[in-house]
Amino acid sequence: MPHPFPDGFFDRADPQPDPQFYAPTRLVTHIDDRAIAAVGALYDDLGLDGAVLDLMGSWVSHFRRAPEHLTVLGMNATELAANPEATAVVVHDLNATPRLPFDDDSFDGAVCCVSVDYLVRPVEVFADVRRVVRPGGTFACTFSNRCFPTKAIRGWLATTDEQHCAIVARYFELAGGWDEPIAQLRTSPTEPGDPLYAVWARRAMMAG
Repeated sequence: MPHPFPDGFFDRADPQPDPQFYAPTRLVTHIDDRAIAAVGALYDDLGLDGAVLDLMGSWVSHFRRAPEHLTVLGMNATELAANPEATAVVVHDLNATPRLPFDDDSFDGAVCCVSVDYLVRPVEVFADVRRVVRPGGTFACTFSNRCFPTKAIRGWLATTDEQHCAIVARYFELAGGWDEPIAQLRTSPTEPGDPLYAVWARRAMMAG
């Protein structure tokens, strides 16, 4: 799929297949408690409930109150099985297969927490999230300034936090079918700790 990003933007320092990297079980959180609280507050503010898809998830999904039905898609079966909020889990490598293994209009919303920086075909993924989220449903991406640097795309590592927001907003725009994305810093810039940024958009309401 054509995109406006420069050559090498989606390259990574570690080219090994993702299933190898994510095979070891890591029951840890990748942001601090303040940022985790900001994720949960965002989900509340956006009214994410009903059937929700957690993309690139793990053993915790950071909802303050679990949705009615939470499907967690990730890379490590042991981590997914440990997620107490999940009502269904799916092992799936989005970098190998951006097409999601779900029917059209399956979910009321979707989230992706501190993982969007690892996508090597993000526009394809965002387009397919649009397919599986019902019209009017929200897709929310959150991220901080932490990552596995060998697995994050080079374009992410070469840009600032504010530019990361613009990058994710551009994914929504290029994927098509989303309302105008909104980007926010969800933690206080004057307090210590991990920053938490969010970019989200609603699937456009289509006639017919």
